[in-house]
Amino acid sequence: MAGAGQRKGKKDDNGIGTAIDFVLSNARLVLGVGGAAMLGIATLAVKRVSVLERRSGEPKGAGCWHWVGVKRRPQGLKLCPLVSLQMYDRAISAPSSPTRLSQSGKRSWEEPNWLGSSSRLLTQDMKTNLSRSLQSLPTDHSAADTDFFRPAKPKPSAKRSQAELKKSRLRLSLQEKLFAYYRRKVAIPADEQARAKQAAVDICAELRSFLRAKLPDMPLRDMYLSGSLYDDLQVVTADHIQLIVPLMLEQNLWSCIPGEDTIMNIPGFYLVRRENPEYFPRGSSYWDRCVVGGYLSPKAVAETFEKVVAGSINWPAIGTLLDYVIRPAAPPADLTLEVQYDPERHLFIDFLPSLTLGDITLVAKPHRLARNDNLWRLSLRPAETARLRALDQRDSGCRCLCLKIFKAVCKSNPALAPLTASQLTNVILHLAQEEPEWAQDVLADRFLQALKGLIRYLEAGVLPSALNPKVNLFSELTPEEVDELGYTLYSSLSEPEVLLQT
Repeated sequence: MAGAGQRKGKKDDNGIGTAIDFVLSNARLVLGVGGAAMLGIATLAVKRVSVLERRSGEPKGAGCWHWVGVKRRPQGLKLCPLVSLQMYDRAISAPSSPTRLSQSGKRSWEEPNWLGSSSRLLTQDMKTNLSRSLQSLPTDHSAADTDFFRPAKPKPSAKRSQAELKKSRLRLSLQEKLFAYYRRKVAIPADEQARAKQAAVDICAELRSFLRAKLPDMPLRDMYLSGSLYDDLQVVTADHIQLIVPLMLEQNLWSCIPGEDTIMNIPGFYLVRRENPEYFPRGSSYWDRCVVGGYLSPKAVAETFEKVVAGSINWPAIGTLLDYVIRPAAPPADLTLEVQYDPERHLFIDFLPSLTLGDITLVAKPHRLARNDNLWRLSLRPAETARLRALDQRDSGCRCLCLKIFKAVCKSNPALAPLTASQLTNVILHLAQEEPEWAQDVLADRFLQALKGLIRYLEAGVLPSALNPKVNLFSELTPEEVDELGYTLYSSLSEPEVLLQT
């Protein structure tokens, strides 16, 4: 009876089932195991639908296999080929699939034997495994697109953590060494600063009295003291200060020509030209005696004051009166007085003529190259210092502290002597524009950043002024000096503490 029932079933299929069974039994030869499995699943589904339609009156029994879990893909679900392939791999590689022993005695996975021997039924274990595989697939569009292919987050590396910890310790160590260096080397005792300032005030008063008495026709404004000692930016020792001597010029007889508009093309410097000589001939101005080639020469002005300071004033007598030892400094320091106000302390006072035309203030500090000695230097230092101090006062920052450490390093290291206070100030000002946080606890970070920034500027050969970007503050350095400075600073990057040992 059973055999008759089976033959009747095959007859009802009009021979199609027999043909499909034959194709499935030999499909592995053409499509392989995976292809045969997929073809078998699809074919069984089609055949089962056909049988169910013919047996609509029969109850659903164990002999009928249904898709469990997913009858129809939800709308919007996107399954990529890789997901579908994994679904079928799970079905054909289920643990309940039949196995056989190979000739070598090892077990090897084959396609389930229901593909060849029975096209009607799946075992209960196979259906359960396939159902679980289908139900485990993502049903959300975003999950299928992102979560399934999201790479696993890498775990933090132990080596990286150790490197960061080491870097943090080095930073703290540098921070401590910077503060220790400041206390030991940079800071100047308050009493020393007070004595030096008082000596400068006394010398300024004596010089002012002498000029008014001996040269009453010299048009000068009131002299005043300036420099890092008065701005609390001097380091190591209180040993120098500037005495500004302002000239009075007739506004209609003189004009300023920017250095970039001349054949020399040097921004940051000016020519002071004598105007209207046809209406106001030579001699109309006191300073016509210092004109060279139609321009007021800073070198000639300095020589005029040098004759007064070094040749006309009896400094030994004034020194005795003030209880100081005063003498003109030895060449090449022109217009400089050396004052010994203490047995072991000396103060150098630089006489610096200046002039103001309109909103431009110039000083008679010549260019380092002799061929440009007819140029007046644009005075940017007061504005630079005022900006730096204002930034620190606003947030109680460490900009001035960082600048003073750099100045002390350069003053103590002969290889860094060509770097000026103005150049270092502008490096800090540029960094202050990039980094708003300047609390005391980030001093080490800002010191290293300023060091790297200075190296970059030296490598480029250009340090623009923070107040006037057209001015290159490295224009007076020679290529050899730039190379030496860059090499010295770059060598200290790996161990910045070396700079603090000088």
